[in-house]
Amino acid sequence: MNAAKQIMCNRCSMVFSHGCHKRPFSTSRSRMTVMPAWVIDTYGGNDVLRFTRNASFPILNYPNEVIVQVHAAGLNPIDVSMRGGYGASSLSMKRDPLNLNQKGSEFPLVLGRDVSGVVMECGLDVKYFKEGDEVWAAIPPWKQGSLAEFVCLSANEVSLKPKSLSHSAAAALPYVAATAWSALVNTCGLTLENSAEKRILILGGSGGVGTFAIQMLKAWGGHVTVTCSKDAERLVRGLGADHVVDYSAGPVELALGTLEKFDVILDNVGGDTESWAMGLLKPWSGAKYVTLVTPFLQNTDLLGVADGMMQTGITVASKALKHLCKGVHYRWGFFIPNGAALDDISEMVDAGKIRAVVEAEFPFSQVPQAFQKVEEGHARGKTVVQDS
Repeated sequence: MNAAKQIMCNRCSMVFSHGCHKRPFSTSRSRMTVMPAWVIDTYGGNDVLRFTRNASFPILNYPNEVIVQVHAAGLNPIDVSMRGGYGASSLSMKRDPLNLNQKGSEFPLVLGRDVSGVVMECGLDVKYFKEGDEVWAAIPPWKQGSLAEFVCLSANEVSLKPKSLSHSAAAALPYVAATAWSALVNTCGLTLENSAEKRILILGGSGGVGTFAIQMLKAWGGHVTVTCSKDAERLVRGLGADHVVDYSAGPVELALGTLEKFDVILDNVGGDTESWAMGLLKPWSGAKYVTLVTPFLQNTDLLGVADGMMQTGITVASKALKHLCKGVHYRWGFFIPNGAALDDISEMVDAGKIRAVVEAEFPFSQVPQAFQKVEEGHARGKTVVQDS
């Protein structure tokens, strides 16, 4: 075949060729212009969710992008929050940094932050994937989501799906895995090599991030203590938790205060926990507290992007300095899309060290019911939407 018609789509230096006409970025199927999707046209409650068969088909705007056919999508609490307008100011700035578009240009907006599916099209700079590859990804909140037939992603956000998982099971992991990885690896510095001697406390261990973090830390040899309600104890122990504290049995800070102090605390709860959790860390030993419940997006929504970012910087800096004087480190954790991390996690899944924890599955026709389930809270794993 003519070299001009070869499309490089493999990180492993294999050449994938087919007889499509060469275009600047891709071999786009121009006849496909619309697709089915669940969208919102305004922010609000569950009633703003709308099914359409005429959502715009995604296109490759950059040569490092791929289009994925969605086989399953995972829902997270952030999807419920975004449906109500949470983070709208910051996310609009990320989508349109020069403020060229009118307010509301993000609509119709497709939600859904997890995807498992099949690569349908590759940009010409994509070397790691080829059409037909089964992949998974965590979708950044400023991009169109996975509650649609197709989604467009940057190749560095995508990873080959674990071979041992179905698409439904795979869709339960990417967003929570990337979030936990960002907090525990990037922020706290935990790795396979240094976790064996560490004592880690996970506040709120039965949700998506918690159930993943337990398994990853146990696979790395860490000692993991978890807080959850009594009815979730069996779940978290089954995932490997060494010690479980029932927060409904009385003041959880008193029960935790009787234990040996910790090297790392991952806070999925927020509220007033940081007022007492910092005292559970080993002082002057590099111990870190990282919370995933931060006021960053709330500040930018209330104060505007500039003032909100300034207020956020002042808040986190003052708290970090206050606790540094006491010998412990205070940090905020954020989701960061990370295809390379998903590569490592995929290997751990296929090795049997991590499993997907799916609490509920819904067909694509019941997306509003899936949102209702997530909105109820008290999760015991993830809620997944299947493509049929």
